[in-house]
Amino acid sequence: MQQLEALGREAAGLAAGELPLSAPEAEVGRQMQICNACRYCEGFCAVFPAMTRRLDFGKADIHYLANLCHNCGACLHACQYAPPHEFSVNVPQAMATVRGQTYSDYAWPPALGKLYKRNGLALALASAVGLALFLVLLLLAKGSLVTPPLAGNFYAVFPHNTLVAMFGAVFAFAVVALAVGVTRFWRDVSPGYATSGAAVEAAGRALSLQYLDGGHGQGCNEANDAFTLWRRRFHHATFYGFMLCFAATCVATLYHYVLGQSAPYAFISLPVLLGTAGGIGLLAGPAGLLWLNLHRHPLHGDSRQKPMDRGFIALLFFTSLTGLALLAWRDTSAMALLFAIHLGVVMALFLTLPYGKFAHGIYRVAALLKYAVEKRQPSSIAAGAE
Repeated sequence: MQQLEALGREAAGLAAGELPLSAPEAEVGRQMQICNACRYCEGFCAVFPAMTRRLDFGKADIHYLANLCHNCGACLHACQYAPPHEFSVNVPQAMATVRGQTYSDYAWPPALGKLYKRNGLALALASAVGLALFLVLLLLAKGSLVTPPLAGNFYAVFPHNTLVAMFGAVFAFAVVALAVGVTRFWRDVSPGYATSGAAVEAAGRALSLQYLDGGHGQGCNEANDAFTLWRRRFHHATFYGFMLCFAATCVATLYHYVLGQSAPYAFISLPVLLGTAGGIGLLAGPAGLLWLNLHRHPLHGDSRQKPMDRGFIALLFFTSLTGLALLAWRDTSAMALLFAIHLGVVMALFLTLPYGKFAHGIYRVAALLKYAVEKRQPSSIAAGAE
């Protein structure tokens, strides 16, 4: 009887102790079997070489491949078995569905991941409005919502230690939640040990967004068969804009604690220059990504994730918009109000980071690292053939 059960699990593609596949995971497994027989798209991105190292696709393999996929759309437009063919192979859409599932499956705490997946846009905007309104009412109660010009002195509105306590707690929570999620993902895909060479390779591919070039350097397919690099460019503007803003905060921290120079800083100071450049990137990048999201081919992704995608894009855009507005009018009586609104949006962004689209960057880097590790190992299929 046990032998019959084992044979049944093997036929279903399940290892001992492995959970059964969900319907989206089973669909990815089905399509990968077809793609593995065809291999026309083998040079398009990392997914297909990784696929060829497998004969069966378990849950961990499917989660890995789904997060390795950059959803560029090239394989869909090149596939002879794509809809309306009876095989109905649509790798970008199937991978996107599972990828969204992994964001909530690995989220910590799990309940918040499921909530954000269902209500991404509404939750993101409600969090931003609610937190901003709370801070505005707090200032109103203190009688400091409208003040004479304070020469850009933000600490006259909220004391430095209060800001550190609030944002330190929020940032720490986001970091811990993301770390727990990606650690669980990493453990499940069982990649082996990462070498320094694999880490450098994965970092290079992540920072350059190599796999948003469609496998040939011409870019992704968006609304139709035409190739475009705009998705890659808007992603770069968004990511590096975010990193410049983060760098501005780090430099300002050094100014405050190491050099003893407190805010406000001059417009030509390094923190302000970095923040301004980052803010411009975080306006252009999210605006472009939203435009592409609205015009993307309906077969390219999972339409149920659009609220989550747009919620994250909106928070990034309004973080930058309110930050630049605060910089522009920091010497006016509107500074306290603008500061409260900006802080509310930033807090909402960080609170939702582990549960929204931001998580895809973390899991994708982990998948790229696994791919770099795996490439350096002998293929189990080749070893079996010997």
